[in-house]
Amino acid sequence: MSTQVFYLVATLSILFSLMVIFAKNPIHSVLYLILTFFTFTVHYVLLNAQFLAVVNFIVYMGAIMVLFLFVLMLLNLNKETEPAKSPVVKIAAAIAGGCLIVTLIGSLKAVSINSPLSLQDPGLGLVENLGKELFGPFLLPFELSSLLLLAAMVGAVVLAKKDHTEEA
Repeated sequence: MSTQVFYLVATLSILFSLMVIFAKNPIHSVLYLILTFFTFTVHYVLLNAQFLAVVNFIVYMGAIMVLFLFVLMLLNLNKETEPAKSPVVKIAAAIAGGCLIVTLIGSLKAVSINSPLSLQDPGLGLVENLGKELFGPFLLPFELSSLLLLAAMVGAVVLAKKDHTEEA
């Protein structure tokens, strides 16, 4: 069962990644990127890395991608080229939304709250073990990646800073 779910989610990951590249509307591209990150979250859950799944869900999908979407909507890049939505599209959207609500309600009814999730290795994917790995054998790559991020941040500040010699 989990192998089939893996292949389904992997196919969706590839499909959504391609849609990010080929979407003509930048807002649609960001929405496909959010879906791509969601498929990555499902992969993390399948790999029993709950901490990474939650961090990916909260940080990438919840903060960064929503921020990108907000900025793109503020810029209003395709206001002239965006066609008006026909009533057929609006009806199809309402039907799809209704189907989603029915599916969510059915899923919540089917879930048994009294049966907790049992893991084969209860310590797998926990923050304690992740910290032991990051600060154990992978300390040097972990610290080098932090230096790389620091250098990128300093570079972004230098590039964004106005050149005051031109004004003088």
